[in-house]
Amino acid sequence: MPEIDKPDSPPGTPPATTVKWRFPSVHPEGRKFVVLAAAITLVAFWINWDFLTFLLVGFTIWVAAFFRDPVRTTPRGANFIIAPADGLITLIAKVPPPPELRGSDGLGDAEMVRVSIFMSVFDVHINRSPISGRVRRIAYVPGKFLNADLDKASEDNERQHFLVEGADGVKIGFTQIAGLVARRILGFVHEGDNVEAGQRIGMIRFGSRVDVYLPAGTGPRVLLGQRCIAGETIVAEISTDPGLVGVSQ
Repeated sequence: MPEIDKPDSPPGTPPATTVKWRFPSVHPEGRKFVVLAAAITLVAFWINWDFLTFLLVGFTIWVAAFFRDPVRTTPRGANFIIAPADGLITLIAKVPPPPELRGSDGLGDAEMVRVSIFMSVFDVHINRSPISGRVRRIAYVPGKFLNADLDKASEDNERQHFLVEGADGVKIGFTQIAGLVARRILGFVHEGDNVEAGQRIGMIRFGSRVDVYLPAGTGPRVLLGQRCIAGETIVAEISTDPGLVGVSQ
């Protein structure tokens, strides 16, 4: 997590600003799991299970890392659509929006570009709002726990849909999708709440995926195989299609 330090500057010169790195905090939702893992580790140490203790120390560190909640610096721009999740861009496809997000006050029925971000168990799992606006709709759908990297996971897996309307009336839909080992989708906001681009809106425990649906006339500014950072990477710019191409190397 960055820490901003503003050292003293000589008179007549603009103040200098530096950013220092420090360990990110653990989100409150995960602290109980860290405490539990640490307690089990202490028990193993107390009864002299040396090999198991070594493994449990590594497991405790991983649990703390999984629930890390770093500060992110979000680019400001009226037309920016910001990545809602950390992870790998695994799918970019033109598909109809989910039924739960359609309707006269939703996304409509026409096909939209869907950008899918796959989060492994090593990625930050805090999800963030792609735009500033009002949360118009939240729809939870129970389902299966297939591999979140599969295309059909968007229709079969347990998921939670969000619809956020910006001040200009543009609506952006995005979906939290559970994966093979994910067993709980959490939301931090409610319908009617006002959110800022990059604001924390929820998380998914232990591996998952987030889809974001781009409005008509908008193309992605990310590529398949690219990694993105929630709250920082610009996924797209509304009403702009850069037609990006790239190469994996």
